[in-house]
Amino acid sequence: MDRRELAHFLRSRRERISPAEVGLPAGPRRRTPGLRREEVARLAFISTEYYTRLEQARGPHPSHEVLAGLARALRLSDAERDHLHHLAGAPPLPSAGPSREVRPSILDLLHRLPHAAATVTSATFEVLAWNDLAAALMEDFSALPRRDRNLVRRVFLGPLTQGQRLYGVSDVEAFARTSTLRLRAAAARYPDDPEVAELVAELLDGSEEFTRLWESHEVSAEPTLCKTFQHPLVGPVTVNCDVLDITDRDQQVVIYTATPGSPSEEALRLLSVIGTQRMDITH
Repeated sequence: MDRRELAHFLRSRRERISPAEVGLPAGPRRRTPGLRREEVARLAFISTEYYTRLEQARGPHPSHEVLAGLARALRLSDAERDHLHHLAGAPPLPSAGPSREVRPSILDLLHRLPHAAATVTSATFEVLAWNDLAAALMEDFSALPRRDRNLVRRVFLGPLTQGQRLYGVSDVEAFARTSTLRLRAAAARYPDDPEVAELVAELLDGSEEFTRLWESHEVSAEPTLCKTFQHPLVGPVTVNCDVLDITDRDQQVVIYTATPGSPSEEALRLLSVIGTQRMDITH
């Protein structure tokens, strides 16, 4: 691990990114070029203290997951990501499973959709990226550990929110079926990935519903074009659901939009102001 070169590289990449590029306000009294350290840490889902130590050339060996978060937060190209791994003494591993790296252009797309809730999900339904409105509509994913950001795990194993499965969506049974079918297809594409195998085993052990759907051996399902979320603060929010495939990463961009002029459009506007404040929910 070349701590000094790693520190210089991280700082140079941080200083070239403007707050607007990652959907952050510039704010007053900004003296630092580019992003602040705490902003990079938040985007990478690590502590500010940990990131600061890396930039001061006194940090510990970062894990592959930490490096993936930094590459995503700093909008690194594939070549820059590989360079980051080599500086950290952790050469990139060949992937046996679904990609968790979201292209910077896709992250930009999410933040250019201020009136739509949008997420990026992996082949196994892990939420990899999201915009502010998606967090307000569903969950503050940044506050969750990685395993709890998996929607197929959530729909079958919980937790419930005010007694409702998966944010109270109206198509929960259809989603359960579709997610099972897609997970079966992903397991066939990534037979050597231990995380996929572990997820399937956990669901088979913990959910009779999942076991029944898994054993049906179906591999296709009709898409859901419209669904309603039962939000605890603004009530029912009915949205159109559009899915864009990112074939080279085996990921999907899921975009939720409300019909113009509808009460649900007003509800989304209100959520964009409320954000992730959910004072009435006990986690």
